[in-house]
Amino acid sequence: MGGTNLEIFKFGMYIMFPIGWMYYFGTNLESRFSVPDFWPKPENTHRIPFERGELEEELERLKKERLDRRARRLELGQKGGGDGSGERAG
Repeated sequence: MGGTNLEIFKFGMYIMFPIGWMYYFGTNLESRFSVPDFWPKPENTHRIPFERGELEEELERLKKERLDRRARRLELGQKGGGDGSGERAG
């Protein structure tokens, strides 16, 4: 079987492997695991409107988008030959 030196070597590996692993992945994290432009810039993110005028503009924009999607959905339903009831055959 193995001798004392083998047991000392195995014990050293059991101790040093996790320490080495933590040292490798725990140092210099900013340059090693960074993805450029991962987080959006403030001008590209959603901005919450607080003023009354901004709220009204946002509501109008959302209403226009909803009506555009509805018109497009109805147009596709008429072209597809469906009756527009939304029920699936099956």
